[in-house]
This record gives sequence, C-alpha cells and structure tokens, in this order.
Amino acid sequence: MSKFRKYATVVALGFAGGTIYLLPYIRYTFYDAQIAAMGITNTQSSTLLTIYTIVNMIMYIPGGILADKFRPKKALIISLVATGILAFIYAFTMSYGIALVVWAGLSFSTAFVFWAALLKAVGMCGEEHEQGFIYGLYYAFNGLSAAIGDFIALKAYNSAGDDLVAAITRAVIAEGVIVIVVAAAIFFFMDDSHMSIEVTKEEDKFSFGHAVHLLKSPVLWVFSLVVLVGYGFYSNVSYFTPYLTEIVGIPESSAAGFAIVRTYVFLLLAPVGGLIADKLCHSTTKWLTIAFTIIALTFLGVMALPSTISSTAASLYTLLPGAVAMMAYGVVFSTLSETGISPAMRGTAIGLASIIGYLPDTVYAMIFGKWLDTMEAAAAYRAIFIFLAVSGFVGAALAMYINRTNKKRLQAEAAAE
Repeated sequence: MSKFRKYATVVALGFAGGTIYLLPYIRYTFYDAQIAAMGITNTQSSTLLTIYTIVNMIMYIPGGILADKFRPKKALIISLVATGILAFIYAFTMSYGIALVVWAGLSFSTAFVFWAALLKAVGMCGEEHEQGFIYGLYYAFNGLSAAIGDFIALKAYNSAGDDLVAAITRAVIAEGVIVIVVAAAIFFFMDDSHMSIEVTKEEDKFSFGHAVHLLKSPVLWVFSLVVLVGYGFYSNVSYFTPYLTEIVGIPESSAAGFAIVRTYVFLLLAPVGGLIADKLCHSTTKWLTIAFTIIALTFLGVMALPSTISSTAASLYTLLPGAVAMMAYGVVFSTLSETGISPAMRGTAIGLASIIGYLPDTVYAMIFGKWLDTMEAAAAYRAIFIFLAVSGFVGAALAMYINRTNKKRLQAEAAAE
C-alpha cells in the first residue's frame, strides 16, 4: 500500500469513527431542541441513550468475533450506510416509539461489527513499529471530524429559523448525509486486500474455540484494564471545568475556553503521543507506563498548588493532565500489538476491551456524581483527583506488565528459532 493510500485510509477511518456517533449522541449537541421537537420528557430522552448503551454492551463481543471472520471494508460501509438510513427514518418521523427502535438499531450499525472492525482496520494500516502514530493520527481525525460534523449539523439546524421540528429534522438529515459521504470515502480509499494479514499457521486461524481460549488469557484482561485507565483519564479531565469555576473561581466563560482547548486543540497531540511511543520509547506500553505516571502525579499536583497561586496559573496547570491524557488515550489500542494476541483474533480482543474500557462513562460518572452531591465541593474534587491518580499508578503497573510479558515472549520466540 502506498503512503498516500495508507494515510488517506487512516483519515477516512478517522472520519468514520468521528461522524457515525453524531446521531446516537445528538442530545449532547441539541438536547433541548430534540426534546421540544419530539414533545418528550427528559427521562424519555435519557431512555434513548440508555437503550443504546445497553445494547452496545451486548453487541461488542459478538461483533468483535464477527470482525475477526470478515474483511473490514464491507462491514464499515454497510454500518455507515445503515446509520445514514436510520437517520433519515428518524428525521422524517420524529416519533418517540420509532426513535426507540432507531436507537436500538444504531447499536447494531455503530457498535456491533463496526467498532471492532474499525479499530482493527486502523491497526492494519501500519506496520508493528508505527502502531502508536497510526492510532494517534486516527484519533486526531476522529475528533476533528466530530467537530466538523457538529458544525455542519448546527448550520443546518440554524437554517430553519424558529421552526424547531424543521431545525432538528435538517440537523439529523445533515448527519445522515455526512456518514453516507464518509462511506463513499471508505469505498474509494480503503483497500482491505492489502490490509489483510495472511495467516499461515493453523493455530493462528480464527475459531470460536480460540476465542473462548482468548477470553481466559490474563493479558487480554490486563489490556482491557489499560484501555479503561486511558479512557478514564481522557473522559474525566472534563471535571477540571467545574473545578475551575467552583474552586479556583474563574468565570464560566474562561472555564469553557480551557475546556475547548482540552476537548479539541489537544486532539492534535494524539499523533505526538504516537511518535513518542514509536520513535522514543519504541513501545506503546513503555510510553503508557510513563504517561500514566505523569498524569497521576499531575492530578496529585493540583491539590498541592499553593493557595497564593493566581487563578490563571492554576487554570493553565490543569491543562497538563489533559494534554498527556490525550497523548496516552490516542495510542491505547495500539497496545494490542504487544499483547501477543494473534491478528486473527484482535477484533474479539477489541470487543471485550471496549466493554471494560468504556465503563468510566457509567461507573466513574456514578461515583463522582455521588461525591459531588454528598460532599463539600473541595473535598469532592480532592476525592476525584486522588481516585484518578491511583488509577494512573495502577494503569502504569499494568502497562509495564504487558511490556515485560511481551519481552519474554519475543525472547522465547527468538530462542526457539
């Protein structure tokens, strides 16, 4: 595969991963508008996302297994087109009953085979020695495309004036058109015949028996926990926004500015994390061991800031854990190349790791929400930061375990030759 084709494919995959989730999570951008246009309650709005999340959890492992049995290109295109069709169905009905079916259907189109096939395809775009950069580049364009998609949907929404139903309908149609355009890009740029990895050993070929054996492998579970730590950092640096307003005392507009930097500007750091992993550390797990430790120390450092420090300096300091968290999360799935898991079964591994790795969206959120509701604000944020710091030290130890296990495996293979 030529360099142009390789990087064009990674960019296309980044756009696929960033835009296919615009509709399932539309409430994050058009919360009030969606509720008003459909005439539903806040509880009903939450129910849509709850159904989507629950079905996703059920779909990850079987979807990962199927992703190991088929080439990714067809799975990705079908998933994107299906998501576009579901968007059109929802846009032209705006019925809550139909929306329940659509959101369940979105689990099949965005999380079933799509997710594992997507991440597996990203890894197959590059050689083993460039996995960090490839995944980092993917996540940079993933976030960029989500921002572009939201901007286009917002422009479509605003074009309808004061008619809320027409506005949300146009926004949803725009999201549907976007994913179909991305499907076309996948069709033209992605050549999965060159991306397929030839499996010559019988024991490396996929079988359901091997998948069951894989689920018993300690390194798979350790890898899943490393993903959990990385995603936990990435998703929960957002707590610095209310921390800056409630504890540091800066205006909400200023806190929002720092949030934009953490959410969008830092996406550019994902490939930087990949380069550090590939070129300086020559190992993703070695880089994650360092990065998780740095993040943990910066979270502890927030609580050690002197009371005399200016609000601007304190705010700038909170960008440090966000920056390193992006550089770590952007490469976390490239850890797969060091687990020793056969390429023929990495879809299954991604499926399981996704179930465990994205638990912070529910488990962390419930724990942190409880602390914020029941504790004094300063104590609650202190508890949150200590929790995240401890998770970082645990994640560093787990990454180091994979690194050492991989070295022993490579030494054993070399000795056997």
